[in-house]
Amino acid sequence: MDERLEKALDVSNYMATLYNQKRSFQEKFYQDLVYYYEGAQFTVTKELISFCNIMLEKDQDELVLIDDNETPVQILNLKLFLENIINTYFTASNNYINNYNRIKKQRTIENLVEL
Repeated sequence: MDERLEKALDVSNYMATLYNQKRSFQEKFYQDLVYYYEGAQFTVTKELISFCNIMLEKDQDELVLIDDNETPVQILNLKLFLENIINTYFTASNNYINNYNRIKKQRTIENLVEL
């Protein structure tokens, strides 16, 4: 095989592997953002965190939220709920950046796959 063609194929394979690794880490991030409370499922977003924080600042101790399955859920301890979703968000974000930083330093397919 022509050397230029072989290098192009290697680069193409590397880019495909890198893309797959990034997508895998992104999917893991979205899975890690799921928080369960009293049988309800919430996907933690910055908007959810901000809304809960605003309600807490308005002296709301309890709150009704609609979960991912469109079910109303009464949050009995808003402060604790907010702390838990913030922890969920930051844990997921930190794992995502750590994984991303590991793959961006790799220059071969073998090193990418080993991660």
